[in-house]
Amino acid sequence: MIRSFASRSIRWRLALLSGGATFLVLCVFALVMGQLTASRIRSDFNNQLAAAVDDLRDHLQLEYKGGRLVVDNSISDYAAPNHAVIRVLWANTGRVIDETKNAPDFPLGTADRRTDEVGGYRVETRTFGRFVRLPNDLKQIGTIAVSVQYARRVSDVEATVHRVRLFLVLGVLAGTGLALALGLALSRRALAPISRLTATARDIEATRDPSRRVPVPDTADEVAELARTLDGMLQALEESRAGTAAMLDRQRQFVADASHELRTPLTSVLANLELLAEVLDGERAEAAQSALRSTQRMRRLVADLLLLARADARRRAPHALTDLSEVVVDAAAELGPMAEDHILTVDTDPATIDGARDELHRMALNLMQNALGHTPAGTHVRVTVGRSDGEVRLVVSDDGPGVPPELQDRIFERFVRGDGDRGGSTGLGLAIVRAVARTHGGDVRLESPPAGGARFVVTLPALGRAAGRRPEAGATAATA
Repeated sequence: MIRSFASRSIRWRLALLSGGATFLVLCVFALVMGQLTASRIRSDFNNQLAAAVDDLRDHLQLEYKGGRLVVDNSISDYAAPNHAVIRVLWANTGRVIDETKNAPDFPLGTADRRTDEVGGYRVETRTFGRFVRLPNDLKQIGTIAVSVQYARRVSDVEATVHRVRLFLVLGVLAGTGLALALGLALSRRALAPISRLTATARDIEATRDPSRRVPVPDTADEVAELARTLDGMLQALEESRAGTAAMLDRQRQFVADASHELRTPLTSVLANLELLAEVLDGERAEAAQSALRSTQRMRRLVADLLLLARADARRRAPHALTDLSEVVVDAAAELGPMAEDHILTVDTDPATIDGARDELHRMALNLMQNALGHTPAGTHVRVTVGRSDGEVRLVVSDDGPGVPPELQDRIFERFVRGDGDRGGSTGLGLAIVRAVARTHGGDVRLESPPAGGARFVVTLPALGRAAGRRPEAGATAATA
């Protein structure tokens, strides 16, 4: 119950609290008023009954007719207004002198009591003496003891009490419903500024634009203070974001410039080390060869960082019409001697795109190197290039063990390498593939075929049909 209440909105909680408080107040009021009203109704009923029997007693006239005592006036006139029943009895014997129609036969014992309840009736009894002319001598007057029983149904007054209680119950329900409706209306009006703040915050979340401002109510309450606080927070976030963006831009610019500047001294070092490796012998030659290999790896790393830094800094290399199939065949031919005991096949169709040939060559080379470096001997690596639905698709697939599940979500991140990396890579190859694909208006994704292995699919926007030679379909670039 508490959890269900807590899960509702503030508007509903305020309305429910308002309705609940009103319900409790009205219930207490209804209980008190119901008891007081019921007591008053029953008291009035008893007083009316007592007053009616006293009035009848005062006006009752008796006389002898035909040798028997009769009531001279009609008792039905006294019974009709209140639907009462009346009995006039001899006080000593309880024998009926007169009674209204359908009057119950109340026990004789009730004649000696002023008030009693018998058979669903409340009975008021009055015993008194009345002077009448005696039947043996009409000129002589004697006193006769008479009892009058005046009764009304208790159900009549209880029905009235029930109607009063029903009216109070309906009043409690109606008051609670009205309080709930008013609570909803008032809470909606009171929370309208918060709703506007929420809508603005959702727009900012969707657009990721902290430069937008939140509406500040023209009031001095807590909601206005919250709006001003949120607006100040957004301004601070915007300033922090602008500073962070500027700092990142400067860092990207620095990395790009540093990588570019490192290429010239590295080229000079490589040339000198190659010369030393040729002229030296023995241990010195081995040391020169080791330094040469490390420097070559450093040059590849610098080239990778330079490409990624240019992509981060949105520096676009000069683009031209390029046939991706020719680029893929050249890259496969370059890797052919290093394929070792893998089977590398290339199947291409002409596919012209607007791109930088060197970057596309690097992308294709990295995909094929990744497949060759992370699959065991005897693995078949297939490379295809084709057009489909206005796109150029470069697909590199293999029948090796595939990408481990724990790496699939971050395989294109930088410096991510598998535990079985045999090539000593830096973990930038697939990051470069994604960067090149995106700078050319496309993207790359990893697929896991049901038969096993891994499939990397690069999609790029296509241009018109390529003019020029078509590489031989199904050309094998390297074979074990």
